[in-house]
Amino acid sequence: MTLSSQQEFELTVNGTRHRVRAEPSTPLLYILRQDLQLKGVRFGCGAGHCGSCTVQVDGRAVQSCDLPLEALGSGAVTTIEGLGTVAAPHPVQQAFVDEQAAQCGYCINGIMMSVAALIEHNPAPDDAELLGALDRHLCRCGTHVRILRAARRAIAALAAARESAR
Repeated sequence: MTLSSQQEFELTVNGTRHRVRAEPSTPLLYILRQDLQLKGVRFGCGAGHCGSCTVQVDGRAVQSCDLPLEALGSGAVTTIEGLGTVAAPHPVQQAFVDEQAAQCGYCINGIMMSVAALIEHNPAPDDAELLGALDRHLCRCGTHVRILRAARRAIAALAAARESAR
C-alpha cells in the first residue's frame, strides 16, 4: 500500500475552472499538457531556461515547467490557446503569422505569450525592454529577426488600435 500525497487543486485556465488531482510539486506544464490536453504549451528544457513552456499567470509571463501547482495559488492561467482564436487571433498572433516568424515553430508559442504579456503591461516598450522580455527564450532555427519584426508589428498594431479608439 502506498500513500499518495496528491491533493485537489482548482485552476482557472483560459477562463475555465478546472479541478485536478496531483502532487503539490507537480509542474503546471504537466497539468496543462496531460490533464487539460493543451498542447500549445511545450516541454523544452524542464528547467525554465528555454521559454517553450511560457504561459501567463495573471497577465505575467512565467515558465510553467518550473512553477509547481502549490505555488500557483489562485492565479489565472492563459495559454496560447486562450490568447486568441483562429477566427479572431490576438494581434501578437496575427503579427507572427504576417511576418512568418516561425520556422519549426516549437518556441514561438512561448515567445508570443511573453510578447503579449509585455505589451499588456507596457504598451510602448523600447527595444531594450522587448529584448529583456525575450531573454529567457531560445530559438534554434534562427528566426530572431522575424520574431523581433513581428513583436514590433504587434506593438504598432495595438498602438494604432488604441489611437483609433480615442
